Amino acid sequence: MSLWSFVSHMPPEQFSGLFGEFPCNLRSLLADWLENQPWEFITGTDSFCTSVAGALLSAMVEKLRSLASSNEQQCQVLQHISNLENTYRRDPLRLVAIVKGILEGERAALLKRDRHLPLSFHRRQEELKFGLDLQRLQHRVGEIQALQEQWKQMGDGTRACRQTKLQESQLKTDGKLQGKDLPALILEAVKELEGAKLQVLKRLHIWKRQQQLAGNGAVFEENLAPLQKRCENLVDVYFQLQQQVVAVGRELGSDLLSRLLERLNTVLSALVESSFLVEKQPPQVLKTQTKFQASVRFLLGPRLLQASAKPYVVKADIVTEKQARELALGGYSTPLSESTGEIVHNTVALEINSTSVTSCATFKNMLLKKIKRCERKGSESVTEEKCAVLFSTDVTLGPGNLPFHLQALSLPIVVIVHGNQDNNAKATVLWDNAFSELERIPFVVAERVPWEKMCETLNLRFMAEVQTSKGLLPEHYFFLAQKIFNNSSASPEDFHNRSVSWAQFNKEILPGRGFTFWQWFDGVLDLTKRCLKSYWSDRLIIGFISKQYVSKLLGPKPDGTFLLRFSDSEIGGITIAHVIRGKDGSFQVENIQPFSAKDLHIRSLGDRIRDLAQLRNLYPDKPKDQAFGSHYNKEQMGKDGRGYVSTAIKMTVESERDQKLPPQESVQPPAPVNMYSLPGPPPEQPMDHLCQVLAPDMRPPAFPAQMVLPQFHAPEETSMSMGIPSASPFHSPPTLLPAPVSTTTTPLPLGPNVAFGCQPLSP
Repeated sequence: MSLWSFVSHMPPEQFSGLFGEFPCNLRSLLADWLENQPWEFITGTDSFCTSVAGALLSAMVEKLRSLASSNEQQCQVLQHISNLENTYRRDPLRLVAIVKGILEGERAALLKRDRHLPLSFHRRQEELKFGLDLQRLQHRVGEIQALQEQWKQMGDGTRACRQTKLQESQLKTDGKLQGKDLPALILEAVKELEGAKLQVLKRLHIWKRQQQLAGNGAVFEENLAPLQKRCENLVDVYFQLQQQVVAVGRELGSDLLSRLLERLNTVLSALVESSFLVEKQPPQVLKTQTKFQASVRFLLGPRLLQASAKPYVVKADIVTEKQARELALGGYSTPLSESTGEIVHNTVALEINSTSVTSCATFKNMLLKKIKRCERKGSESVTEEKCAVLFSTDVTLGPGNLPFHLQALSLPIVVIVHGNQDNNAKATVLWDNAFSELERIPFVVAERVPWEKMCETLNLRFMAEVQTSKGLLPEHYFFLAQKIFNNSSASPEDFHNRSVSWAQFNKEILPGRGFTFWQWFDGVLDLTKRCLKSYWSDRLIIGFISKQYVSKLLGPKPDGTFLLRFSDSEIGGITIAHVIRGKDGSFQVENIQPFSAKDLHIRSLGDRIRDLAQLRNLYPDKPKDQAFGSHYNKEQMGKDGRGYVSTAIKMTVESERDQKLPPQESVQPPAPVNMYSLPGPPPEQPMDHLCQVLAPDMRPPAFPAQMVLPQFHAPEETSMSMGIPSASPFHSPPTLLPAPVSTTTTPLPLGPNVAFGCQPLSP
């Protein structure tokens, strides 16, 4: 969004004095266009700044003329054009100063209100600065070329005389030359090229940092085309300057010539080496014997790579943290002596795509066959050991066939050999991605970080994993702080200035539990991603809340009010807490045993809530059918397409009151009956009585048979069971063949409350 879109909604009195010569309605007309021009970076009064200011005035007039044809206030717009032409045509730098003052005032007002400016604003400013610096460089090259033509027209004696005077006026402090003669212009141009190079290198570092943050779920602009264009533009300026320096080398003198060429070659080397980077990172948790992919890109490849008989080949090797550190200290110019593991299919050609104008090497079938473990520091575990993939190649560039050894290091990788190491490996990667510095020694990262930054990281990870726009709330952060710092009596403000350590995050076991903070949080992520995304996105789950606080919330509420929270005692579980209120006004909060992802795949959370009649209102007071109605699954009735009667699973909860009821008295089976002694058809009573013994809840033909599945019960939660109704009642007793033997009815030992129907009589 533009700066004006924020400022235009602020009180006008905050900008009193800003809009004098430049009216406020003119600022509104030119809203976005005005902010996309480099007013702030036009700081001089030389010919370049004057020409840029004049070009901006002309562009502003053209912009207003295009608006006049479609604007209702055409006369007013035309008046603005006339005033601009008459006032600033002779002094366009005055217009620059006025517009710069307006924009600075608007930024100051916005900073005072919000304490920060939009990220898009900073990015746009950086792009405007580089664009203007590139224009200045190109302008300088043009000046040098024009002056060089003048030098060619001079005689040798005149040039020698001027050269002597220039050398006498040379400043020894910084090597600059006074005046606007050719050597002075060349020195200025080289210095400006070095400054532009630093901007490009910084922008490349920012791109790499953003790529690393994307590993935790941050938004990432992957497009490298603008950065490639910057590198190519600077390389073009390099070649032009190099040619000009060599052409006037005799006049510059051998000492100045060698120093200028050395500085220019340093610029080229930095650009070439930095433009070889990892475009698609390998997995940061890498399991041995598992295929993976990656790709590297050489931004200057399309411009500098020369056609050769054999294609250039990029090689991938696995390196330890120590090796990565040594390579970084050596400027990535020394080839790797030994790989710390074996990667299969680790060589790929560096290809140039003429359509996309890119130079890439894509590894599609790499496989880490084995890894050599290093000696670990102190209590460091295998999943805290960081490695990296090193991509390298040797190329010759440019018209002079300059040799370069290019190397690019991947983001830190944790190598695992078994799936049960995945959770702890992800913790190492998450911490490194979140809290490493922009430029660091591989792979140094802080041991302690501010809690607020940790909250940002957890929220980023949660939203990315669950794929939701609904992030964590301040009350969620408060519960997480109580959990990780083991302090349930502190207030939210007590955690603001605290810092959290790596040990608290994923080394120390939580009090009274068998897991770390990260292991518990990652379980919540996995459960929500797999089964609860829509519920969380609809804000139906409070989730991060303690049992004690649940009682405070539900205590004053009517009977049947409930909420959903993530289990505090189990990894990857969600439970329903509901209030039971007695006739005397007393209340009790029950927590149903947590549901795992496996449970919720059997029957969804919404259907489980629908099954329980004791759940009435979602906290604070929303009827459950209104809250969860869109999450209910349609129950199938009648017969299916194959003629079978459909079945359904239902959930029931056994309360403490039900558990305290005395067991139902057993029914004695009838006396043995001799079928041969009874005239007529076999009586119906024994079979009907048998059904009552084996399944006392079934009464043919009104009620279907039920199957109640046994459940494992957590000691601190309310137990539950699942029932499967079937539409298959006993319509008539089976035909019994006469036999000279007596029978008795004996129930099978099926366990409590479990019945499958009638059992044939035993002889």
